[in-house]
Amino acid sequence: MKTKVLNVLLFFMIISLFVLSCGKKENSDNNKDKKTKITVVLDWTPNTNHTGLYVAKELGYFEEEGLEVTIIQPGNGTSDQLVASGKAQFGVSYQESVTLARIEDIPIVSIAAVIQHNTSGFYSRADKGIKTPKDFENKKYGGWGSPIEKATLKALMDKENADVEKVKIITSGDTDFFAVSEKSVDFAWGFEAWTGMEAKVKNIPVNYIRLSDYNKNLDYYTPVIITNEKMIADNKEIVEKFMRATKKGYEYSSKNPLEAANILMKNAPELNKELVEKSQEFLAKEYQSDASYWGEQKKEVWENYTNWLYDNKLIDKKIDVDKAFTNEFLTNENLK
Repeated sequence: MKTKVLNVLLFFMIISLFVLSCGKKENSDNNKDKKTKITVVLDWTPNTNHTGLYVAKELGYFEEEGLEVTIIQPGNGTSDQLVASGKAQFGVSYQESVTLARIEDIPIVSIAAVIQHNTSGFYSRADKGIKTPKDFENKKYGGWGSPIEKATLKALMDKENADVEKVKIITSGDTDFFAVSEKSVDFAWGFEAWTGMEAKVKNIPVNYIRLSDYNKNLDYYTPVIITNEKMIADNKEIVEKFMRATKKGYEYSSKNPLEAANILMKNAPELNKELVEKSQEFLAKEYQSDASYWGEQKKEVWENYTNWLYDNKLIDKKIDVDKAFTNEFLTNENLK
């Protein structure tokens, strides 16, 4: 009888151990499949500056890293504010915005340059006759009301002994260039990858004056990928995973512009397909350009633009650029 009882107890012990081991395996599998939720906030509505992010999501690069990524538009608040507050772990911003944020001790950090060189400048319809900064005189400039705009106009006009005070600067906001330039303004700030390509799609002759052709200090990074200092300090592994996938997304976009354009269109069907394709083909060679790798940021570029802002009294102190950006998450051996 005693032997029978012992056998029964032994049987139940074996069953219990088996159930426990199965439960542990199931929990282990569940933990393995569990994804880390990440929010990425754009700087604006979806466009070809963001294609690498959508590619990384669509082709499963984020998923391979154990990340469940949601891409959102800024809505209430800027991408800088949302990332600084931790409401989004990553975002798209600009070197000038990061610089101004760091002046105010807002702890955001640029972790990659989306495009290696500044492809922005001043656009005008060809019939306005604006071919050089000298031609800005006695013309109407439509901008968004930032003091940086007048300083930038002056930097270009000084090269040709032109007077910035002869430019009538009006605030046109974010109005479409082709709409506002038809009646209200003579020229406006735009990006070659978008305004320039849209001019080709619409078959509208334009003149384009690129900032970096006139002043090397204006060849800054726009846009950039940002995170905050706390994220880097507390979740370095997640930052590495995110950047590994993002880097693959932009590298794919560089090598496969039409396929990448289709992925962007799938996620933003409201965009003009022909414009997206032309823009993507243009940016394919601009994402990395002459850099050693996609996303690389140079200290010299950060210092040049910071000094320019300071010299033009747009900031009252200089930032520590070594804290404003890092290449750590692009050069780490684990990312290759």
